[in-house]
Amino acid sequence: MNMHRFHAASGLLALATLSTLPCAIRAASAPASLPTPRPALIVVEDHGGVPAQPYYDDLGLPARSSAPADAPQRLPLPGATTGPRGEAAMLPVRSGLLTPGVVERRPLLASGLTPFFVIGDDARSREWLQQRLVRLRELHATGLVVNVASPQALDALRRLAPGVALSPASGDDLAQRLALSHYPVLVTATGIEQ
Repeated sequence: MNMHRFHAASGLLALATLSTLPCAIRAASAPASLPTPRPALIVVEDHGGVPAQPYYDDLGLPARSSAPADAPQRLPLPGATTGPRGEAAMLPVRSGLLTPGVVERRPLLASGLTPFFVIGDDARSREWLQQRLVRLRELHATGLVVNVASPQALDALRRLAPGVALSPASGDDLAQRLALSHYPVLVTATGIEQ
């Protein structure tokens, strides 16, 4: 009985191999050709703007090594000034649409959103940061500092929250998208709260 199954399985394997043989022969006998060119990309929506690479350069991120040889060269930004490099070049940050104040709790449906919080360099934000530090660490939340004047002020905030990432960032776009006007605020996949 086992021998019968073995022969049946061997026969099926032989049939499967033979059925792919003509394809393999055709592929082997086909002349070598150049790679098929990829179709042009279709731009669905383009809001314009400027390349982000100079900002990545200022952050000291490693260069991308996978760029194709025929990639367009980086163009200089109009009006860009040379000055301090790194994070200090991004300061001061001022977000005109966000100010310290009270934020009403509300639900949010954003499955998969990594928790983040928004603060500024002000007394309310510093107190909020210290009170919620344990929870922010547990959530692995990232902090966006939307109003900060100097590297020293940013460092002072970081000293209040060891183990929590704080980055300077303009909050105006975020304020519009989430209908926020005040901070400090914590944003998770399920809600916005203070």
